[in-house]
Amino acid sequence: MINIYDYFSLNRILLLAIGLWPYQKSKFAQFYSICCFSILITCIIFQFSTFVTSKCTVDLVIQILSPTSAFTGVVIMYNSFYINNETLKSLMEQLQHIYGNLRNNNEIAIVERYGNYAKRYTAALTMVAIIFVTLFVIGVQLWFNFRDVIISTKESQPRHLILRIEYFVNEEKYFYLLQLHMNAAICIITITLVSTKTMFITFFQLVCAMFQIASYRIEQAIQIYTVRGIIQLNENMIYKRIVCAVDIHRKAIMFSEHLISRFERTFLLLIICGVVSLSLNIYCTFQNMSWKYAIDFAFSLILACSTILYMFLANLIGQQIIDHNNHVFMTAYKIQWYLTPIRIQKMILFLLQRGNKVFGLSIGGLFMGSMEYFATCRFYYINDSHADFVKKDIII
Repeated sequence: MINIYDYFSLNRILLLAIGLWPYQKSKFAQFYSICCFSILITCIIFQFSTFVTSKCTVDLVIQILSPTSAFTGVVIMYNSFYINNETLKSLMEQLQHIYGNLRNNNEIAIVERYGNYAKRYTAALTMVAIIFVTLFVIGVQLWFNFRDVIISTKESQPRHLILRIEYFVNEEKYFYLLQLHMNAAICIITITLVSTKTMFITFFQLVCAMFQIASYRIEQAIQIYTVRGIIQLNENMIYKRIVCAVDIHRKAIMFSEHLISRFERTFLLLIICGVVSLSLNIYCTFQNMSWKYAIDFAFSLILACSTILYMFLANLIGQQIIDHNNHVFMTAYKIQWYLTPIRIQKMILFLLQRGNKVFGLSIGGLFMGSMEYFATCRFYYINDSHADFVKKDIII
């Protein structure tokens, strides 16, 4: 029997680190999640407080909004996961119910293969995040020390934080305490990004496994018939196998739509924050291309690359869902269905007609997750009555 929670083992550790694991609902866990959320909120607030003590200019606005727009997206995702804790628990229980009934060894092997894909994605993204955060935080401190040695003067050089931020206290006196708060905020932001994204990756990898099982069942139903013939195999058994394939395909679609519907508003806000953050950080990256602003350059570059990677993975997941859904109907088209009895042929034709309706991860009826959208930046206006997709290019 498949234990679906094994594929969420690393996700569980990451979510526990920020107090978002849905099965951990103790009072201490709730208090811990409130503390993490408070650190995120205060980090953003203290950045905006810079406008109180400094003259508001265009450069200052861009300098403040470039990190805060990205941080705001993280806060939105953190809050969404906290609110939808019961939904996440319900989704995992649904997967356990679906896969817990599998008895075919080949189907179990399909689930294990896609579950291992999800675990590798999670491990790889976690390692990348750890390396980048460690190198950046340590590198910033080493850079400041190196700069102080190079610019050796009688007067001590003032120490600076990574971000442009105003705490309304003496930064020299409370420097290490303020630095601890900022480093904690950066760590929570990184873990939130990785843990939430890998949760969605794991969910949709297991959805892809459902589509693959549906393809396998259709192929096996017709293959067994063409090998054994109608004399040795009851025609009703073919019906049963095709019905099982259609059933798990329907469950995959319903699961995907339910998951997207619960986080649809969150995804729309993330798209807005992501576009703003990417635009501003790319601008800041080119503006700070000098040794004098090396830290600002590195920070803007990391934020821009992280946003691009996040958007790429989101659209890659959407493309995988589209490809696996299309593979179900390609399997039904390629098999020798024309050798089966007329009633089975009619059933296959009904299944092929369903393939004319495109299925993908649609956000608000405007965005369709796919590599085409990632490459060309297009909006998709979905007409549900005709299941047509009308593409309109967006000039940026």
